[in-house]
Amino acid sequence: MQVTQRSRLQIRLQNIVFVILFLAIVGMLAWLSTRYAYTTDWTASGRNSLSSASITLLETIPDQVNITAFVRTSEEREYVRQVITRYQAFKDDIRLKFVNPDTDPQLTRDMGITNPLELVIQHGNRSQNVANVTEQTITNALQRVARSSDKFIVFLTGHGERKIDGQANHDLRALNQQLENRGLRAQTINLVDTPQIPDNTAVLVIAGPSVALLPGEISIIKNWLENGGNLLWLAEPGNSLFGLEPVAEYLDIEFHPGTIVDPTTQLFGIADPRMSIVSSYNIHPVTENFTTMTLFPQAVSIELNNENSEWLARSLLQSAPGSWSETGEMKGELALDEGDDIAGPLTIVAALTREREAREQRVIVVGDGDFLSNSYLGNVGNLDLGMNIINWLSNQDNFISIPVKTSNDIVLQISPTVAALIGFGFWLILPIALLTTGIIIWLRRRRR
Repeated sequence: MQVTQRSRLQIRLQNIVFVILFLAIVGMLAWLSTRYAYTTDWTASGRNSLSSASITLLETIPDQVNITAFVRTSEEREYVRQVITRYQAFKDDIRLKFVNPDTDPQLTRDMGITNPLELVIQHGNRSQNVANVTEQTITNALQRVARSSDKFIVFLTGHGERKIDGQANHDLRALNQQLENRGLRAQTINLVDTPQIPDNTAVLVIAGPSVALLPGEISIIKNWLENGGNLLWLAEPGNSLFGLEPVAEYLDIEFHPGTIVDPTTQLFGIADPRMSIVSSYNIHPVTENFTTMTLFPQAVSIELNNENSEWLARSLLQSAPGSWSETGEMKGELALDEGDDIAGPLTIVAALTREREAREQRVIVVGDGDFLSNSYLGNVGNLDLGMNIINWLSNQDNFISIPVKTSNDIVLQISPTVAALIGFGFWLILPIALLTTGIIIWLRRRRR
């Protein structure tokens, strides 16, 4: 091809047009990047994106949520913005505002800010301060401010029940802390001192009494049920219901004698035959999408009666098919006695409902209160199941199945040999390869 003045001009014009179009495309892409965003999370547990539980919660929150971030540095501001942006991607009416505590000390005092980096999350007339800016704390705070009622979870006391402020292994202090974290307030009631269950009670909890209730107290509990109150009954194995027999009769349920024995737990290295592990669940709002195992240390089985009963009783979960209710002593080699023992599977948790005053009345009976105790609440799925039960009983169905997301890939573990190979590659092999490539390219160009 002969190079002429005209051809040079054409090439120059082509280059100019190319540069102009290229810059225009880059500018357009830059402008689009300010209007639209695409992010992806390659971590195994998705710790840099919202969990499905948080997304489900956002879908249930009506109206606008206002978040005020009290930060001092630009780094803190950017970190908060990145975290809240994940929430705004699924709820566009979340408004984020930044305040410097040093320049606005009066607002800082009014909001009760006590930490260098703190958020105030507001929904309606409810607000919650968050000091540790993580998905877990923010989602829990959103749950608290989104709660629509100011009712209490009321625990019966005065008969040796499990204490909600007790630190003993069998007490419920850990459960009470989890209730508080999720915006549910708990209180206790002694029916001798206060012979009436308060009107602001969402759920009455009977947590394993060890002393018989008085007949007058039983009447108060039955009246509570008769008037449509919701109940959580944490029962225990034993030959006595401690005066609660009329309540069981009112609910049309019976407790089998003995303690459930589950020999399959030995496969998991559990020597105590009284431990029951449950891995499958019946269809119910409490157990919807629930796939985590739960552990019941000492459980009594529940007999349900749906014939000629105004209650609709459902078994939520049962013991393993090879289990049974052992009525003899828990010693030696245990085996099913066809004459005295009751073969499984056996109901451990039951849900009862009926229509009462144009709404659904809800009752759950659990054959083991230990699964919510301080010792066992953190085991496998016990906490999540317990919160699902209380949310359902308190008619907060929107908050069922919102567990805490965990990160299982934060640490990369490699052997010393692999670490040495990686270091050797970066410090020696890669520089030599780059140097060799450069020399080859230089020699080829010299030969032209």
